[in-house]
Amino acid sequence: MADKLKFNLVSPERELMSAEVNQVDIPGTEGWIGVLPNHAPLMATLAPGMVKIRTGSDEKRIFVRGGFAEISPAGLTLLAEEAMPAEELDADAIARRIRHAEEDLADADTDEKKLAAQQSLDRMKELQAAL
Repeated sequence: MADKLKFNLVSPERELMSAEVNQVDIPGTEGWIGVLPNHAPLMATLAPGMVKIRTGSDEKRIFVRGGFAEISPAGLTLLAEEAMPAEELDADAIARRIRHAEEDLADADTDEKKLAAQQSLDRMKELQAAL
């Protein structure tokens, strides 16, 4: 039997997932991170986007809006600011998030804030196109 990755995803409201999985792809602020069993330890910040969890041939998708990822020998833990299963997202909710991201971009007063707001806006538009 192949190695499995212990994966936990929690938000302030609830624990969304705790499972042994094959792979998790996470939206990091520096780009996408693919996490497999025995991954090197890493701490990363999460960008808004879809977390893709693969177990065998099944794939589950969960939207996260920021947070932190910790990869350790014990597995992968995501502490999300907000998280919800993809099937709970709707077009109106995503359109609202796009408007908020556009407002954040317009209000950004430093290059760092502008870059973060633009990345958030881009991810929301990708999510909208995927629906």
